[in-house]
Amino acid sequence: MTTRICLALDLVDDAPLIAEYEHWHRVGNTDPAVTRSIRDAGIEDMQIWRAGNRLFMIIEAGERYSGEAKAAADAANPAVVAWVEKMLRFQQPIPVAGPDGTWYPMDRIFALGEHD
Repeated sequence: MTTRICLALDLVDDAPLIAEYEHWHRVGNTDPAVTRSIRDAGIEDMQIWRAGNRLFMIIEAGERYSGEAKAAADAANPAVVAWVEKMLRFQQPIPVAGPDGTWYPMDRIFALGEHD
């Protein structure tokens, strides 16, 4: 069974910073240790979408995925820690996340399959 996790985040509303953020996420520019850590955690697919400076992340996680285990593994992985620190300069929390927030979980409010 796959679990879908959706998160939101804002980028600093500055065109050159947004372009640089996108640069780091292009194929070949993301540290392979970071993408490996994502896969090793049981994440089967991850996509980031952008509208203006708002980001939306969709994660498809397999049965062995644990958010707590992923957070612990990330904290112990120097490559992931360095990546997170690099990305912080581009990011600003959405208002609901508070001043220390980064990626913030979203609540699903509609699913077509639940409607007649």
